[in-house]
Amino acid sequence: MCTLKRTFQFICVSILLSTAVSTSSCRTSKETTTNTSVSKSEKVIGKYATLLNVDKSKIENIKLYSFIDEWYGVPYKYGGKNKSGIDCSNFTATLYSSIYKKSISGSSSSIFEQCKTVSKSNLEEGDLLFFKIDGDKISHIGVYLQNNKFVHATTKKGVMIDDLDEAYYKKYYYKAGRLKQ
Repeated sequence: MCTLKRTFQFICVSILLSTAVSTSSCRTSKETTTNTSVSKSEKVIGKYATLLNVDKSKIENIKLYSFIDEWYGVPYKYGGKNKSGIDCSNFTATLYSSIYKKSISGSSSSIFEQCKTVSKSNLEEGDLLFFKIDGDKISHIGVYLQNNKFVHATTKKGVMIDDLDEAYYKKYYYKAGRLKQ
């Protein structure tokens, strides 16, 4: 009888300890996730404030910059639609779908037809930039961020951020647009 009582006590103590350990490890796991999430946001804010040459307070759309961070450096692939390779129009469509919940598709020139023109002086984050690199037709698209910077998928370096004042983009810039409602 005494042995049975000790066995029962041992089982009860084991269960209590197991529950206590499980509960505390869950709490620790959640706290760690929250702390990691905060520091990841801070890293994204710092990185993109530097890349865009703006104050950290100007990086407000964390979802947008986290998305860009996930795609940054993905190589260019004509017709590509994923992280193994993507082209400029598919990158723009993926960004718009993920961040703005808007569906766009087609070539750069067909996306331009879905927009109303916006002057360079009135650009807002998320506006679309169109370039005529191959002659007289629109052949490239990017998404305006801020401080004259935009994100796009380039043929040489993949997804990256560039400045509209760079000589190359000044030369080929055509117009900016905002999707029609």
